[in-house]
Amino acid sequence: MLAEFLGTFVLLLLGIGSVAVAVVGLPGSGRQFVEFGPANWLIISWGWGLAVVFGVYVAGGISGAHLNPAVTLAFAVRRDFPWRKVLPYWLAQVVGAFVAAALVYACYRWAIDAANTKAELPRDESLATYSIFATFPAEYFGNSWWGPLLDQIVGTGILLLLICALIDMRNVAPLSNLHPFIIGLVVVAIGLTFGTNAGYAINPARDFGPRLFTFFEGWGDIALPGTFGWFSGYWWIPIVGPLIGGVAGVLVYDLIIKPVLTARAGAQEEGPATEEP
Repeated sequence: MLAEFLGTFVLLLLGIGSVAVAVVGLPGSGRQFVEFGPANWLIISWGWGLAVVFGVYVAGGISGAHLNPAVTLAFAVRRDFPWRKVLPYWLAQVVGAFVAAALVYACYRWAIDAANTKAELPRDESLATYSIFATFPAEYFGNSWWGPLLDQIVGTGILLLLICALIDMRNVAPLSNLHPFIIGLVVVAIGLTFGTNAGYAINPARDFGPRLFTFFEGWGDIALPGTFGWFSGYWWIPIVGPLIGGVAGVLVYDLIIKPVLTARAGAQEEGPATEEP
């Protein structure tokens, strides 16, 4: 649990920190002289990808570095992880995310307050500064819950499908402890391809821990129940969507790829003996 806590803490500290740089750090620091525009998304995508890399390196040798309740649930469903450890892992992950959000806030509080003052918005009306910590759906979804939910299912399904492929040594898994780096690239890819729909939480702890923190720090209804302008009661979607998507991703891998690899391994083990020369 301590390893999951610390790994998730590192993941969120660096990930949320990258969003803080893009949203309030660069614009308010005097270090950004022209508008980056869409290029800011590259800071966020690469920031989260590298955050995954180092979070997994921190905890991988002890807990397996799930760092994500969807990963924990999916591995339990495929019988790679004991069910009795699911809730303790979830608790450690959420607490790690909450504490990381608190530390990022402590470092960027001045920049956040300056951004809100410049925009002439109270904190509980500032979606931009809230977005440093947790996710929300794109405006084109309106108040529909199905679009963002589908996005989270698909994004997390891709994540778990590719994690299964990358850790399966019977497939073409990376060697030399490169798994964390390649999994981080998977998160970069998801951010660059599905990120703008709903902020690609793809991790219930990554969203709920910081969301809970922002609620206590004054963002109010934007955080919980997740209501602002075009969306309402959004808080449950980045939790339920990833849990469904994670299970779907491992089932797809286990139903399509795993049986072939198992059959090939069995054929090699049980094949006819070759005569020695």
